[in-house]
Amino acid sequence: MSEHQTTRHKSARRGRIAATVSCVAAALVAVGVTVQPATAEGGGAHAGHRAAVSAAPATTPALAAPGLGSQNLIQSGDFFQQGLAPVAARFGLAGRQALSACSGEETMRALTKGRAAGYADVSWTFDTRGSLLNESAAAGSTVASASASEKQLDALLSVCRKEPAGHWHYGAPRTLTVNGGEGHWYPAYNGDGTLSGGAAVIRSGRRFAVLELTGAPGNDPGHLKGLVAAALRRLAG
Repeated sequence: MSEHQTTRHKSARRGRIAATVSCVAAALVAVGVTVQPATAEGGGAHAGHRAAVSAAPATTPALAAPGLGSQNLIQSGDFFQQGLAPVAARFGLAGRQALSACSGEETMRALTKGRAAGYADVSWTFDTRGSLLNESAAAGSTVASASASEKQLDALLSVCRKEPAGHWHYGAPRTLTVNGGEGHWYPAYNGDGTLSGGAAVIRSGRRFAVLELTGAPGNDPGHLKGLVAAALRRLAG
């Protein structure tokens, strides 16, 4: 075989391998994939941070029509800016992740009756035991339909503002506007009145999402506001 033929065969084989890898990656994104950061070498307070950062390239899978994908959801870097340390994330594009506890664990697909133009969701865990952040997003067919879904989600969260004394509950909603997007976030309180995460409903144009932070990975009430602002910027991107 000539040198030219050998080179051509090697190039074709590399092309077939690359195509196979691309198909496998797309299949993983379609069913939802868990991103587990690699263990950082050595110890110390920054080991978890390095591990989470090392997984960042894997948290940007292919887009879901019509352009709504994991890149429009909250990312690991958004947590680091709030002083929080995520350790793993699971992304999905089917809209089947359960929403907040106040929605009766309904899914975004059920909420929209499967009529949304696209779905994306993520579940983040932290180095604090029991701490979790879920975000579920969808793209409405029109701005009006997205606005209607936003109001429906707000109504569901508001139900948890009225709870018996000594029971966890949401506080009064706070309004936030960032880069053309809008949102309402609700701080959550334990029965003894201590802050414990919260939830938010956000919208940017035809896209809308609900977030729920449980287990309070940080005690600073500004954490939730900062994460909601970051989520709004991602959703609008």
